[in-house]
Amino acid sequence: MIEQQPKLIHAFGALAELGQEVANKNNFQETIRTSLHLVSGALGIMRGGVARYSRFGRELNMLAVRGLGDDFPLSLSLCMEDERQFLANGLNAIEVASARVLPFFQVYSVSIDAKGIELLVPLIIRDEIVGAMFLGEKATGEPYSTYEIEIICAMGRHVGVAIAQRNLMAEIERRAEENRKLFDDLRTTYHDTVKAFAAAIDCKDKYTEGHSVRVGKYSEIIANELDWTADQVEGAATAGYLHDVGKLTVERKIINAPYRINAKESAELNKHPAVGFEILQPIHHPFTDVPLAAKYHHERLDGRGYPDGLIDREIPYIAKLVNLADSFDAMTTDRPYKARRPAGDVIDDMRRNAGQQFAPELVVAFMRGMLRELAGDAKEKRFRRLLGREYMEAEGLTTTLRSALNELRPTSEMTRIDP
Repeated sequence: MIEQQPKLIHAFGALAELGQEVANKNNFQETIRTSLHLVSGALGIMRGGVARYSRFGRELNMLAVRGLGDDFPLSLSLCMEDERQFLANGLNAIEVASARVLPFFQVYSVSIDAKGIELLVPLIIRDEIVGAMFLGEKATGEPYSTYEIEIICAMGRHVGVAIAQRNLMAEIERRAEENRKLFDDLRTTYHDTVKAFAAAIDCKDKYTEGHSVRVGKYSEIIANELDWTADQVEGAATAGYLHDVGKLTVERKIINAPYRINAKESAELNKHPAVGFEILQPIHHPFTDVPLAAKYHHERLDGRGYPDGLIDREIPYIAKLVNLADSFDAMTTDRPYKARRPAGDVIDDMRRNAGQQFAPELVVAFMRGMLRELAGDAKEKRFRRLLGREYMEAEGLTTTLRSALNELRPTSEMTRIDP
């Protein structure tokens, strides 16, 4: 035993080093190669290999080899009996010479004998086969001693853990990818549903077809100009698309009236914000402010809006944003009783009503986006697509925008301007 002590110390040193290698979680392939090198070097083993088990293919796939040559199989199949026997054996070395009856050793006897494989160690972690170690004869030609086999099995446990960790990470990554794709699919479905609702809303009003879609796009523009996050921008667009969902319950003859509706009809129409809130509130939206935008998008900073006559900070911010987008589209769209207003007049209206109807900083963001497009600083031609090139290139519009912005920029954020 005394003469075995140097080997024993070397083996335990290699075992500690192997544990550290696995714990460091470096490159997986490099970890397996290093593990095989440590096992072989510690006990003077001439050749060997480490394989990873695929449950789906029922095969051992070689990850690292040493001294086995190019003719040794890189993939070795297992039958059900092999699996059963390996699991029953556990993480213990199988001496090839005494296990010839197993189908595995019969199928691959030529390759195993040609390379002098003496031990096969099934790597069993938590009652599951994760791989196997193939070990050839020792350089001394001596048989493996009991303590050497124990060291090999201890090292095999470390290698098995490394493979199991890799399998777990791969499964987590696979499921994460599946969840991401599922989330993307759900998000696409939600977007399509929102746009379908917007189209259904607009179908009731032949005079303002596309209104809800345009308000959604204007809301998105404003949110982008405010440097909101991608999710916040998406939420703003959704609020714009659905802001008029309550109109689905309003009589078509009121919505399509080719004249200015009377007080009774106006009272009926003015119920649509509250109805929209009731429709949207029970739905679990990805964006919680969407129902509030539907309910309060006709409120004004000066308290003269409806349905609740809220003032300034009482109004949800998303509703302020949609209010501006909604009003802008109303001013720039032909109605049966009123043609759309010239671009310069619309800018002037927004400037004058900033602090009264509209939040000043939202007006600034909206105008800034329009000016950037006119100046060629914006890649996307969003306003031109929505308003038409001719409308956007009206004479003097750039000057009007610059003048309005110079007047509005000093206004403090989210503050109503008293008359």
